[in-house]
Amino acid sequence: MIASWAVILTALLYLCALFAIAHYGDTRGRGFVAGPARPVIYAMTLAVYCTSWTFFGSVGMASLQGLDFLPTYIGPILVIGFGYPFVLRVVRLAKRQNITSVADFVAARFGKSEKVAALVAVIAVVGIAPYIALQLKAISNSLTMVLASLEAGRAVAGATTTGGVAAGVAIVLAGFAMAFGTRHIDATEHHDGLVLAIAVESLVKLVAFLCVGVFVTWGMFEGIGDLARRAVAQEDIRAMLSERPDAAGWLTNTFL
Repeated sequence: MIASWAVILTALLYLCALFAIAHYGDTRGRGFVAGPARPVIYAMTLAVYCTSWTFFGSVGMASLQGLDFLPTYIGPILVIGFGYPFVLRVVRLAKRQNITSVADFVAARFGKSEKVAALVAVIAVVGIAPYIALQLKAISNSLTMVLASLEAGRAVAGATTTGGVAAGVAIVLAGFAMAFGTRHIDATEHHDGLVLAIAVESLVKLVAFLCVGVFVTWGMFEGIGDLARRAVAQEDIRAMLSERPDAAGWLTNTFL
């Protein structure tokens, strides 16, 4: 019970730290965000693409389908790495026409038609709602699994998430978004606090992934060679890795 409260307290402290970082970025930290560190900070914010569902979706797909998870990341890497002129053109267009959403952007290409903007907004809401639900489910399941594992003294998979946990997560995230992301909808405004908080969270994710990777590779096993040998020794893993990726699926997912 004490361990469970320690996890909850740690999560709350982490959220408070993000709120404090975002507040610093919106106040005294504006000079820091706008200074020489700005390119690095904005580069770190690109990791927001790796959402909470990544911990479940990509890892789960990799464990079941091998390398089929890679196109999800190859696509954005190609766009950011080699499609810089296209990205720059989109940014300049958004700034010039004061565009703040995908609906505004598409409508601007059709004479700023309100009907087109409304249609795109409806499609975007319908399309994004299930994905937001996945993010909330991923966070809630993670918290529930950690709490259940601590109480049982072992790893517990498939722990049932209660409605209270999911609702609490949704309320906290909504409050954060309203406090630092949507107070002012203006394409010319820089949300320095939100950007700095996302960059710090991305750094935390990166460190966490590296720590887990190092622990598994050199703590649970005796290095990359030993890990690879044991993986190949498993018949199901060997069969999965020997399968040739579906070229059509890879191209489609990369394009999307």
